[in-house]
Amino acid sequence: MTALRYVYAVCRPFRSALQSQLTGVAGAPPKQLTHHGLIAVVSTVPEADFAEEPLRAHLEDMEWLTATARAHQQVIDALTVVTTPLPLRLATVFRDDSGVRTMMEAREEDFRRILDRLEGRVEWGVKVYAETESTQDVQPAEPAPTGRPEPAGTSSGRDYLRRRRQQTRAREDVWQKAAAFAGRLHEKLSAFAEESRLHAPQSATLSGASGQNVLNAAYLVSRADSEEFVELVDREKDDAPGIRVELTGPWAAYSFTEEFAEEPEGRP
Repeated sequence: MTALRYVYAVCRPFRSALQSQLTGVAGAPPKQLTHHGLIAVVSTVPEADFAEEPLRAHLEDMEWLTATARAHQQVIDALTVVTTPLPLRLATVFRDDSGVRTMMEAREEDFRRILDRLEGRVEWGVKVYAETESTQDVQPAEPAPTGRPEPAGTSSGRDYLRRRRQQTRAREDVWQKAAAFAGRLHEKLSAFAEESRLHAPQSATLSGASGQNVLNAAYLVSRADSEEFVELVDREKDDAPGIRVELTGPWAAYSFTEEFAEEPEGRP
């Protein structure tokens, strides 16, 4: 069975060893492929799964895609501990080592430029959610007396509409407060970080997270300043009752690698 080369990331040479039991996509251990002073971190994958046609079919299989993304992320996480990797897109595959080196030769200038910018830096993710009340939490208002009897069913219909208006106003109020808080938080974190990126808010249906996502941002922070960045987020979220703030990281700088990488499905 022919083996192809799966490329996880490009980085500069590093001295620290990766975990001895580390495995990547399709269960193979990653190895280093050197070219002009740069390292491509690769592993072998079966052609039966990663050639163009079977790969296209696999990418429509959510179970397969999720497992592959998690294995990809596992290698990137291990690299982030020992160096500054430039992650490549999920399922970046070449025929052999020569194909990988040709790719590195063609993009060497871009790789070096981005690695210089990312050196010693990591990505932190911050999400802000508006925690809206459930419909059961909002009590119907007492109907105002009119002095005359109402037809059967009229009062209950008016109560329902009044309750719906209350719920809508309550949700809008929570969302506006959360959006204003998110704007202030992003401004403070962007001033602290070296770079920031705003991503589209996540759909609750897709993410499974409760509440409405009003901020989905990434921040590029030096490793030396990361502890202070975390403390800044913690202080700000303590002053935000009814609003949930989620901090994730440190990650490889997916959001700051331009066209080379995209945030994988296996990452929160």
